[in-house]
Amino acid sequence: MPELPTPHLLIVGGGFAGLWAARALARAPVRITLLDRGNHHLFQPLLYQVATAGLSSPDIAAPLRHILRRQKNVTVLMGEATAVDAEGKRVALADGDALEYDFLLLASGANHAYFGHDDWAAHAPGLKTLDDALLIRRKILSAFERAEASMDEAERRALLTFAIVGGGPTGVELAGTLAEIARHTLKREFRRIDPRHARVLLLEAGPRILSNFPESLSAKAQRQLEKLGVEVRAGSAVTRIDAEGLNLGEDRIATRTVLWAAGVAASPLARSLGVPLDRAGRVRVQPDLSVPGHPQVFVAGDLATLQQDNGKPVPGVAPAAKQMGNHVAATILGRLSGRASQAFRYRDWGNLATIGRRAAIVDLGKLRFSGFLAWSFWLVAHIFFLIGFRNRIVVLLDWAMAYWTYQRNARIIVGRDD
Repeated sequence: MPELPTPHLLIVGGGFAGLWAARALARAPVRITLLDRGNHHLFQPLLYQVATAGLSSPDIAAPLRHILRRQKNVTVLMGEATAVDAEGKRVALADGDALEYDFLLLASGANHAYFGHDDWAAHAPGLKTLDDALLIRRKILSAFERAEASMDEAERRALLTFAIVGGGPTGVELAGTLAEIARHTLKREFRRIDPRHARVLLLEAGPRILSNFPESLSAKAQRQLEKLGVEVRAGSAVTRIDAEGLNLGEDRIATRTVLWAAGVAASPLARSLGVPLDRAGRVRVQPDLSVPGHPQVFVAGDLATLQQDNGKPVPGVAPAAKQMGNHVAATILGRLSGRASQAFRYRDWGNLATIGRRAAIVDLGKLRFSGFLAWSFWLVAHIFFLIGFRNRIVVLLDWAMAYWTYQRNARIIVGRDD
């Protein structure tokens, strides 16, 4: 009797969902191809630290080939998927080639969403990739350098005004760290300007920042931000962004540095599936994370939307993506063994957000706390979940040095804006 061919699983995206699915199938009788536009896995929760010069790129990223070097059933390819032919079981690539599959996992993540104002992207970069982080770092550090060189007082004020649009965890983390850089890290390094006079604004269209946290913790976070010198403005939407600044309702704010942390949209790859999507472009997956009408296609991470038993969608956070990746792996193993698929159940471990030095908030359901204890909890959790022993040691040492000296060792401006 001829031996059956080994099933081929194609994973698009080397983030948390894709990588965790691949690793969960290390001993499975499947052949895996992991396709990603980059050559590395990125620990996104600390991406803002690279953007604000606290960490270097290799501290929060690791080559996918190195991570999976001992897993013989995985082939890593660097390339970009452009469309899915679910009927033909093929994925088209940007270079004109295509990859065939028996099972497909789409975990290509999300992009920035500007709510119909795509022209704002040129003036307000978002933070999703290492390229984004290096661009933002360049904009922040260059603003101080340009202010030092400028002879025009109005231009100096605009250069030393930093606006972050979006009061979620990323916006809060960026605002708090920017305030610390201005008031502590740079305070003795310039002669013509005083960085401590820099203005940091956190702008949120909704009624409060950190809306996914309980209102009491949200209020504590705002107080901690204001203690750092951040101006928090909630309840007013940004209506215009250009090279000279932004409009917040009827107010005009002159600034040369606007950072976008207000919204995300799913990867456009989802549209090629021809299945129902939500307003953000995410796939409305079945309970087992498969695509309606195509049980061999799975979607996980930020590209998927699924309601929990409590009526709320599974959040777009790293723990959820990891759990989804593991669930897809278990479902594929079950299919190969003839077992019925099980519904995905998200296990909520809680929410964390850091505001700045010795300031954070933690929501573990019944247990909620803030301040130094929350900051310590946040630090330990992020060190623990980093990929690789080297990354944990380097980040721990960098954070220890920054804690005692306020210095940020990655303050190198690379690249140039045309």
